[in-house]
Amino acid sequence: MSLFSFGRATVAAIAVSVAATLPVSAADLTLRGASLFDENHAYTKTLVKFTELVNEYSEEDIEFDIRLNSELGTEPDFVNFLTQGVAIDFAIIAPSNLARFADALPLMDMPFVFRDLDHWNAVLSSDVFTPLEEELREKADLAIVGYAGGGTRNLISNKEIKNFDDLNGHKMRVMGAPIQAQIFNALTASPSAIAYAEVYNAIQTGVVDGLENESASLFQYKFYEVAPHVTLTKHSITVRPIVFSGKSFDKLSPELQEAIMKAGKEAGDYGRALETEEDAEKLQAMQEAGNIQVHEFEGRDKMLEMVIPVQDAYAEELGAAALLEAIRTK
Repeated sequence: MSLFSFGRATVAAIAVSVAATLPVSAADLTLRGASLFDENHAYTKTLVKFTELVNEYSEEDIEFDIRLNSELGTEPDFVNFLTQGVAIDFAIIAPSNLARFADALPLMDMPFVFRDLDHWNAVLSSDVFTPLEEELREKADLAIVGYAGGGTRNLISNKEIKNFDDLNGHKMRVMGAPIQAQIFNALTASPSAIAYAEVYNAIQTGVVDGLENESASLFQYKFYEVAPHVTLTKHSITVRPIVFSGKSFDKLSPELQEAIMKAGKEAGDYGRALETEEDAEKLQAMQEAGNIQVHEFEGRDKMLEMVIPVQDAYAEELGAAALLEAIRTK
């Protein structure tokens, strides 16, 4: 290589390096999102609201491209894209799919960690999860910009469950995370982890008598056809972080970064209100259509007491005892 050509290559490399450190102009910017669902789902509506607020607060006309219906894969795929800063810039991700980067993240999904909707909203409107957000940014280069969610999970079964006598030995499907089985074992049920795609058939064939889930899934997958009884244990209220790629975020101007953080918080508030409302509406609609029978659980306060030792041991194992205490006292 000649000295002249080497010099040109060096200059080009420097130019590329400098360009990579400069903020991206909003006029040349397309921000890409992804959703597992169609345009009518609360998660998609929340992402759309986020884009509208970003343009409002940045006073720009940024182009957004949100791919729907799992076009770009499942949430683990989204996480891989976001950490690498390729394909997509933002998405709504379940805490379980982020847990490999921050051990204490599963606390967001732990049954009975929230007493009720008011407690859940108070926690998500506070700075309780700031340590987890910082850990996620450091270890995975992912930025949580807001918190959506709001589906309330209850027991869904092929028989009436109204008290601890009914719950004792109840064969139920739970998610694969060990804490799920530990919690329901403590409540005297008989939980087992079964692949989600197999649950309907498992109830139909008597392998289990039910599952735990939220109204949207009960409706979408027609679990009520084989399990028409819903018991209002209200053991989990979903937390769904709105996650932005750190690599994408760092390329933006400070003004746009500020707009994204503000928009993310407000879009999260919007998404929580929307999903909470839709969750209740779906439950009522199925009840009015005669698809389900809804039962209160006698002794829910006792449930909250019975799971405390299991929650404490789990938090201790994760090194998150202080975080659990901060959640409880909000």
